[in-house]
Amino acid sequence: MAKKHIGSSFDDFLEEEGALEEATEVAIKRVLAWQIEEAMKERKLTKVEMAKRMQTSRSQLDRLLDPRQTHVKLHTMQRAAAVIGKRLKIDLVDEAPAG
Repeated sequence: MAKKHIGSSFDDFLEEEGALEEATEVAIKRVLAWQIEEAMKERKLTKVEMAKRMQTSRSQLDRLLDPRQTHVKLHTMQRAAAVIGKRLKIDLVDEAPAG
């Protein structure tokens, strides 16, 4: 039985399996959710208070903090950032060369 993935990167494996885009989305969302939760802890903000300050529902905040929920509006992320004294920054960067 040949091992076709030996010597390839994990990204190559995910791409071959058709899972790279989803894995990247989840990783980005996981980091964002973690940053928001850490800032909430530092400011001693409960989810109820955070949602109130964002002028949204607790369930909407729960979706924002759930790493598996990757479809979140930029407006929602911006409001969360503002409440915790941050600003949202999004950069486009060149892709790494294949190989």
